[in-house]
Amino acid sequence: TECRETIKKICDSFAVSPIARDIIETASLVNGAGVGIELARAKHHANDPYFLQPMDGVDSTGYRASWWTQFYCILWRSWLSVLKDPMLVKVRLLQTAMVASLIGSIYFGQVLDQDGVMNINGSLFLFLTNMTFQNVFAVINVFSAELPVFLREKRSRLYRVDTYFLGKTIAELPLFIAVPFVFTSITYPMIGLKAGVSHYLTTLFIVTLVANVSTSFGYLIS
Repeated sequence: TECRETIKKICDSFAVSPIARDIIETASLVNGAGVGIELARAKHHANDPYFLQPMDGVDSTGYRASWWTQFYCILWRSWLSVLKDPMLVKVRLLQTAMVASLIGSIYFGQVLDQDGVMNINGSLFLFLTNMTFQNVFAVINVFSAELPVFLREKRSRLYRVDTYFLGKTIAELPLFIAVPFVFTSITYPMIGLKAGVSHYLTTLFIVTLVANVSTSFGYLIS
């Protein structure tokens, strides 16, 4: 109800605006005049913001913008939507830090004996399961939530499916790199896994790949 009242106020404000009066006058004159007058007025109003321009740039596929232009616009819009919800990013990172601290506390300070090897195997299993399920469920509603907007804009030939998919995934990629980084940076030293920068970076690289593959699987389900 509140949204409809807001829309009604916007429509009422536009109806009494100078632009609306100009549009009504232009439409009346064009409809009442001949073809020559109509073409003349169309040419005269070609630069007006409310006048539809001829679609000279439309290619054989029906899209006015190029592939790169579509991709850039979708990427920029998706990135802005991520920035508009910083609390979600903070909650994700805080949740990851808490789970990592919990796993690190359970498997804290392992040594390389028979029990330690079994425990390290268990911790690595939790590495994979946490990165898998956390990222799958994080994106499982992404596309279904935006489906009405996507279908409307797709029918309007604003962009292709592949540009939308790539723009959405790349815009959220920094978060799905930051989450594995936070998780690995906390649990790796707490558990006492193999020391050395190269070993840590190898683990971080594998965990990041697992997280992003899980994200892609979540996108597939969505």
